[in-house]
Amino acid sequence: MHTSRRSFLKTGAMAIAGAALLPDSLFAATDNKLKRVGVQLYSVRDAMKADPQGTLKKIADAGYAHVEHANYIDRKFYGYTAKEFKKILADLDLKMPSGHTVMTAQHWDASKNDFTDAWKYTVEDAATMGQKFVISPWLDEKVRTDTDALKRAMEQFNKCGELCKQSSMMFGYHNHNFEISTKVGDITLYDYIIQNTDAALVAQQIDIGNMFSTGGMALEFINKYPGRFQSMHVKDEIKVPPHNGDDTESTILSKGILPVRDIVKAGAKKGGTSLFIIEQESYQGKDPIDCVKIDLQIMKKWGY
Repeated sequence: MHTSRRSFLKTGAMAIAGAALLPDSLFAATDNKLKRVGVQLYSVRDAMKADPQGTLKKIADAGYAHVEHANYIDRKFYGYTAKEFKKILADLDLKMPSGHTVMTAQHWDASKNDFTDAWKYTVEDAATMGQKFVISPWLDEKVRTDTDALKRAMEQFNKCGELCKQSSMMFGYHNHNFEISTKVGDITLYDYIIQNTDAALVAQQIDIGNMFSTGGMALEFINKYPGRFQSMHVKDEIKVPPHNGDDTESTILSKGILPVRDIVKAGAKKGGTSLFIIEQESYQGKDPIDCVKIDLQIMKKWGY
């Protein structure tokens, strides 16, 4: 994964120190295409920062029906309250079935045996937006190799799944690359997370590009844990000179070295994937909007 994205998430975390749940109407399709495909707005992060509404219009004009947020601060999505942002999306015929907000241990109040108000607001605002997935895309470095802390984190994941279920949503976790390189005993951290979360309460959003940089192969995980990956970040990767520990970066779908089409097909047929989120973080000199537009066209050619 591109370093800026990891830094973005890490800074955010520090600052805040089942497909079965999805109604058929969410992905109801008249043409059976594109209705289950969305874009992670981090792909167009600079444009969203400069002009959220104008950028969302370009996303809609590109043919997208769904978006996934990566910006929720002080109960606002890209500077707008949940009700305001929902109207902006509705006016563009966009829906937001999924979003990323980092959940940390600080969001659990042990003295009350309950989540903090800050996290309850996160879930509440997600429900207002009509989300079906509330996804945390990070795990604090101190937790990753501390077995006691990991156990508590997985218990918190399951409890958040119960909280989200009350609003007909599902809590989810999104991987980077450290889940593959970090070991818990004789298994990867990603294996540990999957094995220690309740499949009925905690969705896994597999990022097929993130894991690749540390040797993780999405097809292997899909085959190993069928039905566990309700959501997928669809990416392709190219090799680049090593920089800050990475020797790959994302690129336009089908232009890289990942068997993306095969992975997407496996996700749909075996992985339990019901939502495919396109994310491209590096652009090789091209305009990000143009990139995600081409990415969507590629997915359309593949029948999604």
